[in-house]
Amino acid sequence: MTHSATYTQKSRRARGQGPARRAARTLAFVLPVMLVLSGTLAVTRVNWSGSSSDSVLTASSQDVSARAKPRAPQDVLRDRLLAELQEQNPGVALTHLQEEVDRRPSLAKHCRSIAKALGRAAVRVYGPVRAQSYARPVCDTSFASGVAGFHA
Repeated sequence: MTHSATYTQKSRRARGQGPARRAARTLAFVLPVMLVLSGTLAVTRVNWSGSSSDSVLTASSQDVSARAKPRAPQDVLRDRLLAELQEQNPGVALTHLQEEVDRRPSLAKHCRSIAKALGRAAVRVYGPVRAQSYARPVCDTSFASGVAGFHA
């Protein structure tokens, strides 16, 4: 019996199933797990905000579950109309501004600031002369004053 046990141990070592093989298998399993965990922990400790504060981000931060505040309707409308101005022309954006103010009277108090922002954006995109050609009496000619104010 001792002969067969000795023979079996020698044959296992010859085929690479000795203690070194077991250690290599353990290392092959443990090493990737450790690398992933250490990488995850390192990423949570990097200051991604770009500010110079020494705050450290952690995975258990309470700000993670905080929802973003909803944007005001006038801000959403302004952004949508500025995108329309870029894609189509200021006339289309002004028409949609007037339609939105007529549909939702609560936006009337923001109409002038939105029209002025459209006027400034139109000058950037089309130049002052062409931008002025799109002016119309939307929100007390605020578009025209935005064009003139940006150009001056």
